[in-house]
Parts: sequence; C-alpha cells; structure tokens
Amino acid sequence: MFETSRRPVAPGTLAQEDPDGAPDTIASRLDRLPITPLHLTILAICTLGLFTDVAEVALSNALAAIFLAPPHSMPRGSLSLLLASVFAGGAVGAPIFGLIGDRFGRRTALQATLVLMAVGSAAAAMSSGLTELTVARAVLGFAIGGFPPLAATYLADVMPPRRRGAMLMVCTGIGFLGGTAVILVVQALTPAPPLGIEAWRWALVLGAVLAVLGAALFAVLSDSPRWLAAVGRDVEAERACRRFEAAWGIVPLGAAAEATRHPQLPMHASFWWLLAEPRQRRRTALFVALYALSPWATVGFPLLSAVVMLGKSFRVDQSLVFAGLSMLGPPLGTLLAATVIDHLERRACLVTMAAALVVLGTAFAVGETFATLVLLGLAFNTAAAIYGGLLAVYATELLSTASRASALTCAWAGGRVAAALTPIVLLPVLDGYGIHAMFAVLTATLISSGALVLSGPRGRSGRPVTR
Repeated sequence: MFETSRRPVAPGTLAQEDPDGAPDTIASRLDRLPITPLHLTILAICTLGLFTDVAEVALSNALAAIFLAPPHSMPRGSLSLLLASVFAGGAVGAPIFGLIGDRFGRRTALQATLVLMAVGSAAAAMSSGLTELTVARAVLGFAIGGFPPLAATYLADVMPPRRRGAMLMVCTGIGFLGGTAVILVVQALTPAPPLGIEAWRWALVLGAVLAVLGAALFAVLSDSPRWLAAVGRDVEAERACRRFEAAWGIVPLGAAAEATRHPQLPMHASFWWLLAEPRQRRRTALFVALYALSPWATVGFPLLSAVVMLGKSFRVDQSLVFAGLSMLGPPLGTLLAATVIDHLERRACLVTMAAALVVLGTAFAVGETFATLVLLGLAFNTAAAIYGGLLAVYATELLSTASRASALTCAWAGGRVAAALTPIVLLPVLDGYGIHAMFAVLTATLISSGALVLSGPRGRSGRPVTR
C-alpha cells in the first residue's frame, strides 16, 4: 500500500510517505491532486448530461409559446399542467435517484437518470395527444430532477478544493448552452420541419440521442473514491483513487496493495441517518427551503417570459427570438463567475445575486421596447444562472459525503415541487392581476432567500468538503 505526499508529485515520480506522519486517507490524497485529465473527462461527461437536461427543461419555454398560439390555442389550464409535468416528475424522481446515488454509487445513479431521460424524451416525441405528451414529460422530469444534483455531488466528491467551485460553475455554464441550443433548433426547423414532423418533436429526438450517449460515456469512469471510502468499500476506493493519481503520473509504492493504510471509518449512507444527525438535518432543511424558493424566479421567469412577451403585444416569432437571445447570457456569465468563485465567500455572492434579480425583474416588468426587454431578459437569466450555480456549490460543500446525494436531491425535490407550482400559480396571477403582480411574487421569494442565506453557515471555499 502507498501514500502520497502532501503536495502533488511530479508526473512519473514515486509517491512518498507523508513527511509529518499524518494519516493519509483517500479523501486527503484526492484533495492534494491538481486538475488532471481524468478530472477533465469527468467534467466533460457531466457537462454533456447537464446540457441535455437543461435543453429538455428549456423546451418547455418553446412549448408554452407554440401551444398557446394558433393553430393549437391550448387552454391555459391544460398548458399549465403540461409545463408543470416535468417539474412534478422531478419532485418524485430526485430523492429516489439520490438514494440510489448514496446506496449504489454516483456513477450508477447518473447512468440511470440518463437512460430514463432517453426513454421519456423518445416517448414524448412519439406522443399522439396532449395526455400522452403530459405523461411522457412527467417521466422525463423524473430523470431531469435527478441528474443535476447527482452531477454536482459527483463533481464535489472528486474535484480538488482549490478548483471545486470553478469546476462546478464551468459544468453549469456550458450545460446552460443546452437551453439556447434547443430554442434555436425549434426556431430553425419550424418554418420547414423535416419530413413534415413538428420541430419540437425533432428536439426531443435529439435529446434522447444525447442522453444515450451520456449514459454510455459514464461507463468509462470509476465511481467517486471519496464516497467509496466513506461507506467502507476500501478496496474499490483505493483502486479508484489510483486512477486519479495515475492520471497525474504518480507511481504507487507497493503496487500490489489493494487498500489504503489508513482507511477512514465508514459512515452511514441512509436517508434515516440524514434525518437523525442534527447538523445534517438542519443543513438539509436550509437547502430544501432555499431550493423551494429559488424556482419562483430562476425558473418562473424563463418559463413564462415568452407568455409575458405575448402579453406585451409581441408576436410568437418575436417571443421565440427573445427566449433564444435571453438564454445566451447564462453560459457566459456562469463561466466568468467560475474564474473568481473560489476566491469569494459563498453567502455574500448569493445575496448579491438575489438583489440583482429583484432589480432586473422590476425593470423588466415596466420595460416596453423589444431591445430593452431582450437586454433585461439576458441580464436576469444570467444572474439567475449564477445564483443557481452558486447555490449548488454552497450546498455540496456543506453536506456530508455519505449522504450528500440524498440530502441534495431532497433539496432539489423541494425545488421541483416549487417549479411545478410556478406556472400553476403565476399564470393565473399574470392573467388576473398583471405583470407587476407576478413580479411582486418573484421579489418576495428572492428577499426571503437572501434572509435564509444570511442565517446559514459559511461555505467552504478552497477547503475540503464536509466529511
């Protein structure tokens, strides 16, 4: 068996004993590594899955505009159910996949979400009526709800502390391109759909193909060494950890050994332990509340922005152009945030973004010209994306390794419940009381979120995640 030095060893050299004689665990060895090609491979595959996930969610925005206008002219009530079906499915699916992630491993759970995503997307593409489409979107949502928190969990497990926030934000930023891509695909294919098949169906087929590709690529990865060690699977943890060390060129001492000399004591990986342990229970409750408040702004605005544009007397094609252009900001803004996130305090950043969303939302409500609304929509969606990415980083750092997937997906499920209620509540508010009333609801949720963040613990920027 072998240990590595406190600092990464130059590629091709032997790993050395800890000069201070301190216990060298799987977690500490992972934390000392720099970003390796294996880290980047994991980042790329997680990003592909998130790209597909975001595209499937963003498709709801296009469906809202398409089915609300002639020749469909879908009743608002039916449209609300269709839009809510994805999020309702996610509310059920997220905790289940979280339990799978803590019980059977991050990689297995991530593959399962992508396989189910492919099935749901294909079923939606082949649906022949509103009921079939709504059910298929609910199945799709079951998988969509599980993938983002599991991907964040996996990345938090394996990324070095000095770059953990940046890597999660890069994944989020590039993943958000899926929203822009699917809107542009629908817009490009709508005038002359291939084979006479509606453009939104082609978008669903493409989503199914990408989901299958992502599931296949996860097979080349190992599971999280940190999680394997946390649940007592030391031999597998050692083998997985060596893959990361080998990716940096570290040669093990005593290559025949199968387990680390200083294994950490296994932790419970169960939902009931999560409820029983006071600190994790408090933190999980905090993140459930934050995720339940977040969608009213971060999902509600992009989901209903096309409807708001129609209410401001813009055409359907203009609404789709607005939806596509307003989604360009989140990838760039999130990627720029990645360059500084590991040097900033998490809570201060979250409160700043919540305040920015209040200002931008208020300005959008009173805006009139197309160019002004596009710019405000772009800025709002950018701030919302940064807020969502920061919240994921903040949560993954503070939740315990053995139950991180369960806790984060429970919080994510709270967000999916809120996201499912968003169109059901906000559409009637918009119809009955107008744009200003709808944005007053968004403002109230953002102020509440800021207050909760300030009451929470500090993040762990540049430090190891909570054991």
